Amino acid sequence: MNFQQLRSIREASRCGYNLTEVANVLFTSQPGVSRQIRELEEELGVDIFERNGKRLTGLTEPGKGILPIIERLLLEAENLQQAGNDYSDQTKGTLAIATTHTQARYVLPKVVQQFRLAFPDVRIALQQSSPEHIAEWVLSGKADIGIATEGLSQFKDLVSFPCYEWNHVAVVPDGHPLLRKERLTLEDLSNYPLITYDVGFTGRGHIDDAFKKAGLRTDIVLTAMDSDVIQQYVALGLGVGLVASMAIENQRTPALRTIAATHLFSSNVTRLAVRRGAYLRTYTYDFIQQFAPNLTQEDIRKALSEHDE
Repeated sequence: MNFQQLRSIREASRCGYNLTEVANVLFTSQPGVSRQIRELEEELGVDIFERNGKRLTGLTEPGKGILPIIERLLLEAENLQQAGNDYSDQTKGTLAIATTHTQARYVLPKVVQQFRLAFPDVRIALQQSSPEHIAEWVLSGKADIGIATEGLSQFKDLVSFPCYEWNHVAVVPDGHPLLRKERLTLEDLSNYPLITYDVGFTGRGHIDDAFKKAGLRTDIVLTAMDSDVIQQYVALGLGVGLVASMAIENQRTPALRTIAATHLFSSNVTRLAVRRGAYLRTYTYDFIQQFAPNLTQEDIRKALSEHDE
C-alpha cells in the first residue's frame, strides 16, 4: 500500500470516475492510475469501484466504507508535512486563500498588508471563484482558508466561523429619481431595471428572497460577479445597482450616488472556513485572527477538536 494508490482512489471519486482527468490531476498516465487502483483492490481483497467494462461507474459498498478512511489517511499525511514545516520554520511557507472577488478586492487588502508585515517570508496565493468552488478548494486541500458569504456553513467537512455582517446598498447615477425618495422601498426598486450579482454570489439570495416575500417581480437586466463591473454599467444608465456595502465604502465615483437599503434586505454574514481535521500552521492562525479579531486560537482549536471527539 502506498500514497499514490490512495491518491488515485481519492481523485477517482472526486473526478467523477474519469481516469483521464485523474491522471491529469496526479501528473501521471491513465494506465498508471488504473494499475494503482487495481493493485490496492487486490491487496485489500475487495473491489472499491463498480465497473462497466474497464470504465469506473461508482463506488461499491466496501468502497463507500474505505473511501473515508483513505481521506483521513491522506489528510493526516498532509498534516504531518505541515507540522514538520511549522516546527522547522514557522515564518516561511505559502498561505492559499480562496475567496470571492468582493472579499479579495475590498476587504482583504488591509489584512494581507498587515499579515505581510508580520510574515514577510510567507507567500500568499489568492484564488477567486464562487462560494461552491471555494468550498471545494478548501476540502481538497488546494486552499488553506476559504472566505465567502454564502454556502460555507453547509459543508459538514468544513469548520466555518462568522466574521462580520454587512448589507447591500443601492447605487444610482447622480440625479436619479430614486434620490428624491425619503425612504427607499422594494416597490420603488421594482419599477426600475436592476443590476446585481450572479445567483450564489455576495448575498444575492437575500435580494431575491426580499422581492419574493413582498410579491414583487423584478427586471434584473444584468448580473456579474464583480462589484466594479456592476457599478460601471450603472454609470452607463443601464439600471439601478444592488451591491455590497464594502464595495462602495472606499469608492469615490462622482457619477454615482448610494442609497441605504439596510431596511430592505437581510444582513449577510461573511464566513471563514478551514477543513475539518487540518493542521493549521502558526501563520494561518495569525491570518485568521487579523481577518476576524473576535476569534482566538482557543476558539479555532476548540472548534476543530470538537469534531475530532
